[in-house]
Amino acid sequence: MKNPPLVKVGKDRKRSALSEPPEGTKRVFALKTQPSTSSAVTNKNVHASRKACGGIGVKSDLDARHDDGQVETNISPYALYRLMTWLSPSYPIGAFSYSSGIEWAVESGDVTDADSLMRWLTVMFAEGGGFCDCVFLRHTHEAIAESRNAKLYEVAELSAAFIPSKERYLETTAQGRAFVEATRAVWPCEAIERLMTAFEGPLTYPVAVGVAAAGHGIAVGLALHAYSHAMVANWISAGVRLVPLGQTDGQRILAALEPVAARTILRALKTSLDQVGSSALRSDLSSMRHETQYTRLFRS
Repeated sequence: MKNPPLVKVGKDRKRSALSEPPEGTKRVFALKTQPSTSSAVTNKNVHASRKACGGIGVKSDLDARHDDGQVETNISPYALYRLMTWLSPSYPIGAFSYSSGIEWAVESGDVTDADSLMRWLTVMFAEGGGFCDCVFLRHTHEAIAESRNAKLYEVAELSAAFIPSKERYLETTAQGRAFVEATRAVWPCEAIERLMTAFEGPLTYPVAVGVAAAGHGIAVGLALHAYSHAMVANWISAGVRLVPLGQTDGQRILAALEPVAARTILRALKTSLDQVGSSALRSDLSSMRHETQYTRLFRS
């Protein structure tokens, strides 16, 4: 088999394409995303919600935080296909059965409508488990890319030890194990085998995704964006069912959290393992309280 062509990814760097396109078809190279513009925000409620999240969501704010040098935005269509598959709600990891403590937040009255759910998730993602997951995914990706098995072991072990409650532990390790099993069977790569050899303990979800992304040559910034979207969308889906809310309200919340995710990812890309930490105490307590909640629809 001839050597695969090179695809440009970021400034002055190249890597091999993931696979060859079928004979007789044109090769489609990377598409570059553009920062959001104010014309894309047409719903006044979404715009107001974004401003409420610390003033983010306005065009000038998004432009100021967009940095192609920190988050790679080039991807081959084959890598994009795999990333979308792995982080799809249809991927068999059972994400729909977990609420990450949101069920208790609704039961206790902390979350009662779309605005309170948006505020809860903003803190939960930017200052809690969402941020920590992004840091662990990023360092896992680096460990695979740099062939550092000792670091891979360190990240996997710390990620498992960092979980604040029994149900969160079940949530992330069950999904991590299911992700590895499905990906190993359908999208095998040498990186997953390295993970199986280097670490025999419980695998968290961000570590599993980071290994697969690095093993298939997917840039860490893109993997973080896809992972963050899947996480937030699953939380919103739980909230929509629990409050309950309308589907359009759920989409408004997802749109409002877009800049929150973007700036959290940039923080995660700069955070070392010894600086990772959570300050979303109420969210952590909710996951503990959920363990003894009388009526439950979700496993966490």
